[in-house]
Amino acid sequence: MSYELKDYLNSINFTKKDLMKSDDREWVKKYPAFIVNKVLSGFQDTLMLVNEMNRNHFIDKDMQFHFLLNSIRSKKRYSPFLRANKLKNIGLVKEFYGYSNEKAKSALDILTKNQLKLIKEKLYKGGTK
Repeated sequence: MSYELKDYLNSINFTKKDLMKSDDREWVKKYPAFIVNKVLSGFQDTLMLVNEMNRNHFIDKDMQFHFLLNSIRSKKRYSPFLRANKLKNIGLVKEFYGYSNEKAKSALDILTKNQLKLIKEKLYKGGTK
């Protein structure tokens, strides 16, 4: 049986299927409370509920899951993660502009491929590749 993050998130967000009621106790043991809270904190309608779970992190995992399952309205929520190529370029933007991580991530959304290429050329210091 696979205990994937997407199963927990789909259950909380959309299907409302209680995964913890099954005979398999691994669903409770494998519940990644911190990661689920981090993913759900990116949405305005779930932020306050997730904050409550962060404040009460010592509560059992199955109780945290049931709180989120029964408190959050059913809705499809998708959160895009940063792609690996953007993470490669974040160092370039930070060095070129002197930005922090957050500002560099915002700048990457705005910069075009040609602008990133120009930044790479200007920061190229020579040597072997």
